[in-house]
Amino acid sequence: MTRKEFIKMCGLLGIGLPLQSTFSSCKKDSTSSDPGKVLIIGAGAAGLSAAYLLNQRGIEFQILEASDVYGGRMRTNTDFANFPIPLGAEWLHVERGVFDEIVNDSSVQVEVETTPYDMEVDYGLFEGAQISVEDVGFTIDQKFINATWFDFFEQYILPSVKDKITYEKVIETIDYSGEQIAVSTNDEQFTADRVIVTVPVKILQNEVINFIPALPEDKVDAIKNVTVWDGCKAFIEFSEKFYPTFVAFDIQPESAGQKLYYDAAYGQNTSQNVLGLFAVGSGTLPYVTLPDTELIDYMLTELDEIFDGKASSSYVKHLFQNWNAEPFTNGAYVYDNENWRRVRTLGESVGAKLYFAGDAYTTGDDWSSVHTAARSAIRAVSELVK
Repeated sequence: MTRKEFIKMCGLLGIGLPLQSTFSSCKKDSTSSDPGKVLIIGAGAAGLSAAYLLNQRGIEFQILEASDVYGGRMRTNTDFANFPIPLGAEWLHVERGVFDEIVNDSSVQVEVETTPYDMEVDYGLFEGAQISVEDVGFTIDQKFINATWFDFFEQYILPSVKDKITYEKVIETIDYSGEQIAVSTNDEQFTADRVIVTVPVKILQNEVINFIPALPEDKVDAIKNVTVWDGCKAFIEFSEKFYPTFVAFDIQPESAGQKLYYDAAYGQNTSQNVLGLFAVGSGTLPYVTLPDTELIDYMLTELDEIFDGKASSSYVKHLFQNWNAEPFTNGAYVYDNENWRRVRTLGESVGAKLYFAGDAYTTGDDWSSVHTAARSAIRAVSELVK
């Protein structure tokens, strides 16, 4: 069973994706070992989650982030519209209880608003025919209202760890051959007792980081052979709403990619008409290869053919995000049809020194989303303090 089939089955049964157990305690357990100093590589969803949990347990840590901002593939634009535009991670793919699971503090009430899609009303156009939300693949997904995943992390996770983030530290070498681990960056060296690696798997595929000694053969094989989809998003504002909630496209085989136009203003308290484009894998073509001036012309022509010229006549402005071009990301995420055993190997720790957390470094039951990145951090920290 592929990840996509698993998620769809959960939605059809109305059970949602299973929640993993919450991390045992906000406080240090007297039976837990002291892992010493922990370096976290990356300040995305997994890195911030791991830091947050370590901070709850009073464990020394530091985050090294390659870019000059936190968030990773969670990124929000607040200038384009009068509601937040998620340039990266957008939807909640599981039950809302995952917010409490990540916060791991019963005294904190998470006040993040989301809305599900109405399967009896919302639909897409698929080769000119009406299809259901279920067919589009949004059976259990929820949309954030006047917020994003980035906002959730910024409000509930970041405050306790932001002072521990060191920016513009591009990791070059991780030497775990000695008693302590030496991490070399573009301009400085750090030492630690444990390291949690949360960089996108595409960065490891591109061999940007040198591991000493080399990672185990099975992990190297998994890194080399896992399929990471290309990814891009676009947002177009129109003076009128002429489109349904979803406009899905038939990409064959399904494992090659996905392409979807969707109502980005769905559920928001706004009068603006904003249509989003979500594309991964072969669905990103030709968007990621076109210059900006040709890109919008291509998208408007594409939409005009579906909606009788209404796109061009009501176009206001657009915004484009090419995740392939991001220097510390290089793509979107591991594709839905990947072998779960390969994903599980990606997530395995190495020698009780190196731990891996992120949307691709899971136990193989689910991957490629913010909640799986956070849960992988929970797992990594649990292993680290044993």
